[in-house]
Amino acid sequence: MPHFEIVGEIKNREIIAQGSGIHDLSKLKARYGDGNWRKYKGEATIAWPDGRIRRAELHWYEAHGIGKRRIKRKRYLD
Repeated sequence: MPHFEIVGEIKNREIIAQGSGIHDLSKLKARYGDGNWRKYKGEATIAWPDGRIRRAELHWYEAHGIGKRRIKRKRYLD
């Protein structure tokens, strides 16, 4: 679970890997179940518990019926 909260919507969503192109595919299937897994990247405003608000690039895995999993902040955009 990330230590930040996503504020608003994730914009500029883009698939960067899918199916066997995902390095962690076996771990995702073992932990969350079979699904049509895809790795995405996108941009969002995030809020940290100490009150900081930043624009960041996020990466996450998503499968239909399972939802978003393992959301990571990759870099700040501001």
